[in-house]
Amino acid sequence: MSGPAGAAIPEDGSELDDHALSRRLADEAGVALLALRQQLLREGTSRWDLEAQGDSIAHHLIMRRLAEARPGDHVLSEEGADDKARLDADRVWIVDPLDGTNEFGTPPRPDWAVHIALVHQNRAVAGAVALPAMGVTLATDEPPGLPEREDGPIRVIASRWHPSAAAQVVARELGGQLLGLGSAGAKAMAVVMGHADVYAHSGGQYEWDNCAPVVVAEAAGFHVSRIDGSELRYNNPSVYLPDFLICRPELAERCLAALSRAMRRSQLWMADEDY
Repeated sequence: MSGPAGAAIPEDGSELDDHALSRRLADEAGVALLALRQQLLREGTSRWDLEAQGDSIAHHLIMRRLAEARPGDHVLSEEGADDKARLDADRVWIVDPLDGTNEFGTPPRPDWAVHIALVHQNRAVAGAVALPAMGVTLATDEPPGLPEREDGPIRVIASRWHPSAAAQVVARELGGQLLGLGSAGAKAMAVVMGHADVYAHSGGQYEWDNCAPVVVAEAAGFHVSRIDGSELRYNNPSVYLPDFLICRPELAERCLAALSRAMRRSQLWMADEDY
């Protein structure tokens, strides 16, 4: 690979722009995770050991690469300590080294991901989501176009275990069909790739769960917001970010209206209970 004027790009990725670096980091972590999964399965391992080693190897690889390529930037990783100095930084990488640990630890499930995102002044500006077991990486360096929607009911992607209230509301109000899948990254990229139409989530996530999926989806032309329609902001003092909506742009108004009605009903019910 060559950089400007044919100059070789260092292996640490320091001459890549932020978009291309996001992709490289996600790809490298994905390759390492696939190799680890294959090795431990050959040797014989427990699910718990596979999950723990996966989290660790991906986290340390990403932290090392970012320290080499962007030594002045801060990092917020699900697997690392939260250094509150990030709150005063203009540039913060928010990463989930292994999103969908449960699925990674349940071979041959492919619905797990690697999330890499850069936040500048509270807005996600670059990122990548790798789906290593599917051989797919979607990133802001070459965002995919908006796919055509398939005929049939609106497909609402949700947790395969417990569909969130937001997902259930949208599916019910829009006459949609609920589809179950594993990690947050896999669900969001199912929408981006055209396998689903809406990913509405409530009930709890953290910034590393949705930052990279949100910036990739936004770059591809999808609607992204909180479920009340407000802007998604990152690098907050609390890393808890409980809800969001990723959907095809032509469905955004209907989804937000359905969610707004449900939230008003919920507030009225809570007021009656308090009374």
